Amino acid sequence: MHAIRWTSFICAIVTGMLVPLGAFAAATTPPQSAETMRKDLAQAQIAFTTDPAEAQQRFAEAATVYADQLAAPLQQAAPSAATQVQAAFAAASKALAERNAPAFAGARATIWTALLHGSFIAVETALERGDGATAQAWLPLREYRHATRFSRPGADATLAVDGAASGTMTPADALAAVRADMLDTYQARLSEALTTAHSADGQGFASRRAEAAALAQGYFQILEPAYRAQRGADAAQQAERAFADLANAALHGSISHALPAVENVLKGFRAAPLNADEQVRRAGQLMRFLSLVPVEYSRGVHNGQVTTDLEIREAMTFRDGAAAAFTDLQTLMEARDAARTAQVARLFKGLDQQLAAASAHADEVAAPEAIQASVEQITTLLGEIMPAEWQKHDNNADFDVIASALDQMETAVAARQYDLAESARLEAYAILESGPEAKLIVFAPQFKPVLEGLFWYGDASQRGLAYLLEHSAPASEIRTTRQALDRELAAAQQALAGNNAPTAVATNAAVIVFREGLEAVLILASLMGSLKVGEQRRFRKPLWWGAALAFIVTILTWLLAREILVSLARYGEKLEAIVSLIAIGVLLLITNWFFHSMYWTGWMANFHQHKKRLISGVAGQFLGLVTLGFTSIYREGFETVLFLQALVLEANTATVLGGVAVGLGATLLIGLLVFAVQTKLPHKKMLIVTGIFIGVVLLQMVGKTINIMQVIGWMPIHPIRWLSLPYWMGMWFGLYATWEGIILQVAAGIFVIGSYFLAERRKHRPAAKAPATVQPRKVQTS
Repeated sequence: MHAIRWTSFICAIVTGMLVPLGAFAAATTPPQSAETMRKDLAQAQIAFTTDPAEAQQRFAEAATVYADQLAAPLQQAAPSAATQVQAAFAAASKALAERNAPAFAGARATIWTALLHGSFIAVETALERGDGATAQAWLPLREYRHATRFSRPGADATLAVDGAASGTMTPADALAAVRADMLDTYQARLSEALTTAHSADGQGFASRRAEAAALAQGYFQILEPAYRAQRGADAAQQAERAFADLANAALHGSISHALPAVENVLKGFRAAPLNADEQVRRAGQLMRFLSLVPVEYSRGVHNGQVTTDLEIREAMTFRDGAAAAFTDLQTLMEARDAARTAQVARLFKGLDQQLAAASAHADEVAAPEAIQASVEQITTLLGEIMPAEWQKHDNNADFDVIASALDQMETAVAARQYDLAESARLEAYAILESGPEAKLIVFAPQFKPVLEGLFWYGDASQRGLAYLLEHSAPASEIRTTRQALDRELAAAQQALAGNNAPTAVATNAAVIVFREGLEAVLILASLMGSLKVGEQRRFRKPLWWGAALAFIVTILTWLLAREILVSLARYGEKLEAIVSLIAIGVLLLITNWFFHSMYWTGWMANFHQHKKRLISGVAGQFLGLVTLGFTSIYREGFETVLFLQALVLEANTATVLGGVAVGLGATLLIGLLVFAVQTKLPHKKMLIVTGIFIGVVLLQMVGKTINIMQVIGWMPIHPIRWLSLPYWMGMWFGLYATWEGIILQVAAGIFVIGSYFLAERRKHRPAAKAPATVQPRKVQTS
């Protein structure tokens, strides 16, 4: 009976070949027909052992779809693929008759990969003759790289074919893009199939092993022209034999003897070489993901015991992401240093075994120090192998890792582990702040407050992730905010595209230093201007001392940040808020003292009994001025350090220091001009100018500090919805459209103005009269 059915199938194929392609296209499309076949064959395999009649019916339906709808167009577009499909159908029919499940699974896989191969050939042929419409019809019959937390399916081939069809891209360019995308996809699928085959072999799953081996063979046939072009005909024939032996071994038993030959022929082969930008991006992913492995592992293991399974899984996931990036770059690394590259591969395998043991709760698990040592060894070797271009900071890799950390956050939320979710959120924010944010501030500043709001506490209309995690919000709400954050991150990433050139990085550094330096100069100038008369001049020295101390501490912060940049970045906003609060408090005291000191000093001098208190007050003023000089400058220096460290990772130290020199030069020039003009101003006018300027500085400092505190959740946020302020007003003047910021700035202004009028009132108040001196009475003598 099976033979009769197979004969009918062959006849149907011959008849189907006579169907014109135009009539076929009007009825259905190759991808639709192929997908129907795929579903029918999968159902046949599911029913293979439990319901042979159902399996036979499903198989017959798949054969009919192929014969009626797909055989003729495939024969016309890719005859070799059509021949292979026909042979695989015959093998599948025989397997059904013999009740050989592994053989059927292998034949089913061969049918599918032959259809993929035929589609690829059809697209290539169509583009070579400039037929974009036919390429569009066949292209959807394809596979994509599996979406992971580290990579997303590409659309390069689709966009290229659409461009060729619309005339916006030349067929030659479209063909190159299609080949790069498809070959990269099928090589990734080949690697996955080999991994699956090895795993199934170890578990004794015969059908799964046979299917995976057949898939690997089919994927290689798609890649074979590229392999032949790179290594020659003899090597290609040897590789084909190795894959044929693997598929045959999978049908009859273990593949342990056949798999090494396949791995050997694939060693160093990459069908679609990565372009320079992709190489840098994968290298950035490799280093970023690798650095996170010991961080996650140390959180999940304590005293030799696994305490948090989720952290171990995350460590494994980051290791897998790093290993995937390493695999993509391995061929290029082997060309540079084969011995060290092989050592890295061995260390990755060892790291995988250590993590697997922890995941399985083995009796002995690796200490966090051992994982850290393994990662450091890999990192050192990679630094010795990688070219300098790969080791430059890449914003695209940062955005990939941010997405991965946010995925980790959602995984923890799903497990109701909100503390771990918060840790993942902080990791994502730390990477943003220590990497892309420096460029955003200069090239796309409008994204910074939006991203910070979504990462932290948001507002009434869109709560931020920190707020939602703090209140244990449901996963659906967190997902909504995550989606909004993803959109903003994607837009920010697009805005930063193309700003990696050394000139752009140096300009970035110069602008950052000049902006922060200008704020520091203006603050110092206003304070110095208020202390230029009489005995007040002695209080200028502690301001300079405080400023000098801040400069020294800023340099030390730079050196410290070189070692623990991510840790500093994580707490950067909070540290900035604390420093700013201190600066505001001291500035308020100094403002009050400035307005009153010149009126009180004479009055106080009449009371000798307060001499000790006056001396104490001077000492307090001295210390307060040192603190003010320090905090006013260091708050700018702290921001500058973080931003410049990020730029060092982006390019190199020399490029950044060149920009720093330009920024410092411009700041110094402005500073000299400010202080030169200041010395020529009349005393009374200078008092008025500096008093006003101190008030402006205070308002700016209050506004920016309130904004920072709102970002990190130390203050509530109530936006003024009818007020829209441009971003530069917040950057330069601390003006943000929130009720808290505006009200507190008004309160600070009232304090300054009130302090002035209080001083004026005291100035015009009659001085207290000293008691009359009683003259001794003269005693007359006779």
